[in-house]
Amino acid sequence: MKTNLNIDSLRKRYLAGDLKPLAVMQDILARIGDDPHHVWIHRLSLAEIGNYVTALQDKDPSTLPLYGIPFAIKDNIDLAGVPTTAGCPEFAYVPQQHATVVQRLIDAGAIPIGKTNLDQFATGLNGTRSPHGACRNAYDADYISGGSSSGSAVAVALGLASFSLGTDTAGSGRVPAAFNNLVGVKPTRGWLSTHGVVPACRSLDCVSIFALNTADANSVLSVATGYDEQDAYSRQMQAHGFDFGRAKTFRFGVPRAEQLQFFGNQQAAALFQRSCDALRAIGGTAVEIDFAPFLDAARLLYEGPWVAERYAAIREFFDTKAQHINPVVREIIAGAKKFSAADAYSGMYQLEALRKEAVSVWSRIDCMITPTAGTIYRVDEMLVDPIRLNANLGYYTNFMNLLDCAAVAVPAGFQENGLPFGITLVAPAHQDIPLLHLAERLLQDAHAPTETMLTGRIRVAVCGAHLEGLPLNHQLTSRGAHLVARTQSSADYNFYALPGGPPFRPGMVRVEKGETGSAIEVEVWEMPAREFGSFVAGIPAPLGIGTITLGSGEQVQGFVCEQYAVKDATDISHFGGWRAYLQQKS
Repeated sequence: MKTNLNIDSLRKRYLAGDLKPLAVMQDILARIGDDPHHVWIHRLSLAEIGNYVTALQDKDPSTLPLYGIPFAIKDNIDLAGVPTTAGCPEFAYVPQQHATVVQRLIDAGAIPIGKTNLDQFATGLNGTRSPHGACRNAYDADYISGGSSSGSAVAVALGLASFSLGTDTAGSGRVPAAFNNLVGVKPTRGWLSTHGVVPACRSLDCVSIFALNTADANSVLSVATGYDEQDAYSRQMQAHGFDFGRAKTFRFGVPRAEQLQFFGNQQAAALFQRSCDALRAIGGTAVEIDFAPFLDAARLLYEGPWVAERYAAIREFFDTKAQHINPVVREIIAGAKKFSAADAYSGMYQLEALRKEAVSVWSRIDCMITPTAGTIYRVDEMLVDPIRLNANLGYYTNFMNLLDCAAVAVPAGFQENGLPFGITLVAPAHQDIPLLHLAERLLQDAHAPTETMLTGRIRVAVCGAHLEGLPLNHQLTSRGAHLVARTQSSADYNFYALPGGPPFRPGMVRVEKGETGSAIEVEVWEMPAREFGSFVAGIPAPLGIGTITLGSGEQVQGFVCEQYAVKDATDISHFGGWRAYLQQKS
């Protein structure tokens, strides 16, 4: 049985004395395997991890808030003695000390597992711009993971770390959270030290946090935050004032309908509206806002002189070894050379004017809700059109650090193809704690309509060899799943015994509208959301995961079959289920 890596669960077991950090680390290393998702650039060996475990041997778990908690580090953040590559092997150097934020986590008892894959030099929101391979989505490996903190997000989603560190300049700590069903914290700029971090845009960069839930995120944030004399951009935390996250009533801004962009993804649009309804259900009043100043600020990040700051970050390397840089990243950074110092001042003047417009918007609301990303793309789509599609991913994220905002990305349900969707809660700087409080209420409230994301668990309807007692049921139980209900689908399906392969391949296909179907026996199992990606990844074509309607009308994730595969299959709908069919066969 896999160890539950939730921070609270691990701490309880450590405090009870029935679990040791070394056993957790051994379990994690066994899970990583051959890394098919391209999560890691450098994995620590058991011996290297053992050094951190040994340092905890004489420590009282109750005195260290992150005692024995495994975490992953984006490979543009220094871990002493391990190469920092920023996704470019030729750029690599070996730091002699930890980044400030890493040191604080280790001092609190956390144990590093390794350095994770990223869009090279943290330039991208998609996770494909790496010489170590495109990092694959935890829920469907054909889709992008989001970036640039790609491996950091997928490591947590796959249960390879309790939390991870990313960076966020233009959305890199939020987009991967949305695409992998995680909480992603983009703190107020300067709250977490960037000393020991390879800069992207140094004046804008943030260290971000990926976590399984808001409680874990808050635990990490409380340890990692703190003023750092070594970081010129470090800031003291300020009191947040009105805690709208715990208030009975609050006002949240929603962009005008014509300013919302889902790039043709109607399911994402519907899930966003459900999230707005969920905020209303917990006391929020929606206020329509003009999103224009935020969009105009977002355009400055890549269309204005801030591109030159990316060039400044790696100027010497770029000027002497540009041939080693990913072609897309090289093209973006090369665009910096067209900007003059006068252009930089012009951009700053434009930004200051937009900040004043944003202040006017904030005077009417406590926080704002946006999609984290309007849609998601397949890896092959992104590789064909890397700049335009990446720009689409930044529609709701690129303005954030330019306008000095804090944000929390929150899971917000699943699309019919089984891929997660996420929203982002936004507020002005130093409102991080109210945002986390609001995110927690949103995820826990029983009246919110997105049950799957609220619980952090996913319900999956199975109809064949995954049924209890049948050969593949272990694929559920080994992931901590438990049986919720034995029931039937709605009477809208045909059920087939598929030809060829092993003898346990049923196919469930929804009938066309107006046609007569059958109710099919299913079992509903519930598993931790972080386990869902690896479960789906093991399902062979022509089977897959889609949305199944139960007899009660409830919709859950479930096994479906592609239509082409039933051409030569045997229709067994009249048996009403796989068990009855197997009994007849025997």
